[in-house]
Amino acid sequence: MSQDEAGVDLNTSLGYLLKEASVALRSAMEEVLRPLGMTITHYSCLELLAQRPGLSNSELARGTFVTRQSMNVLLQSLERDGFVTRPAEAPVGKVLPTQLTASGRRSLEKATVAVRSVEERMLSGMSDAERAVAFVALSSMIHSLKDR
Repeated sequence: MSQDEAGVDLNTSLGYLLKEASVALRSAMEEVLRPLGMTITHYSCLELLAQRPGLSNSELARGTFVTRQSMNVLLQSLERDGFVTRPAEAPVGKVLPTQLTASGRRSLEKATVAVRSVEERMLSGMSDAERAVAFVALSSMIHSLKDR
């Protein structure tokens, strides 16, 4: 099979490059979060709760790109460790709104510093204008794919 018949040219595929960037970012984030006793999902969950207190298990699962079952296991662990609280009974329907505790906020603050350092390293070779263009381009790609 020749290169022409192979399909996608990985050297020029923007999709492949995005995946490579995603894997590199994930790896760098895992590296800085591991010493803090966190995973990316753990960090993302705390970050979402800081910005949107009271989210449900399903909303947190969607926001962190994991299954509801995986999120439920994580929330049980976070609750046991004192990072979040959930009511024993749902105030309305079946939803147990989750809240960060003071301990969860302190843990998140440390993780945020670490994650920001990774993002700054990732963007260090770009000017402010290049960062803005990249943000608009990536946002446009996401929007185009979600519209279908």
